[in-house]
This record gives sequence, C-alpha cells and structure tokens, in this order.
Amino acid sequence: MVLSEQSHGTIKIADEVVSIIAGLATIEVPGVAGMSGGFVGGIAEILGKRNLSKGVKVAVGDRETAIDLYIITEYGVNIPDVAKQAQNNVKTAIENMTGLDVVQVNVHVQGIKLQPAAEGETASAASRR
Repeated sequence: MVLSEQSHGTIKIADEVVSIIAGLATIEVPGVAGMSGGFVGGIAEILGKRNLSKGVKVAVGDRETAIDLYIITEYGVNIPDVAKQAQNNVKTAIENMTGLDVVQVNVHVQGIKLQPAAEGETASAASRR
C-alpha cells in the first residue's frame, strides 16, 4: 500500500489499485488479446465476476513498484513490439496516476489467441478438399 503524508492528512493507495491500473493499461495495447489469470481468475470469470487485476502481480514499496504482466497476444502480431508497448503504457499510467516510480515492468507472454476463420474461408477451404 502506498502511503503519502500530506499537510491535510494521509493518502493511501491500495496495491489492488496499482494492479487494476496496470491491467487496464495493458489491455489497451493493440495486439494484446487478454490477460492470463490462472485457475482463480478463471473461476471468477465463470461466476460472472470480472477481475480487473487478472494477470498482474505487483510489488509496491513506499515510493516505487515492480510489475509482472501475464498476457495473451493475438496471432500474427510482433510479440516484442506488443510487449514493449505494454511496458510503456503501464509505466506511464501508473506513474501519472499514483506518483510511484515504476522500476520494472516484466511481460510474460502466456499464450496466443487464434482468430476464427471467416465463414466464407471455411466453406471455400472445405470445397477444395
């Protein structure tokens, strides 16, 4: 939890808030199909609860943070470029919104999402057989 002493009182930013900011900044990147959340995240989605910090792990200190992102990319994209853009988006968003210094954004590509074939493509491919 980030704690800041101000002249009018204390400002506390929960670690979960940092995680949510990172997750939202990541899914804004073109080429990111989604976040990889593991078993608990999958159960939450089945139950209809959207976990905005899914696929994000944060280590937050008093003035700085390190972040791990677990993403799924779209098939055909340049994965290193997508990962770099995710790093930049997350760093900028967290620093601007919280004032924390982001010292690391580690991107772990956990999967690739394949786009379903269009109906016309499927039919023409089947007719060629």
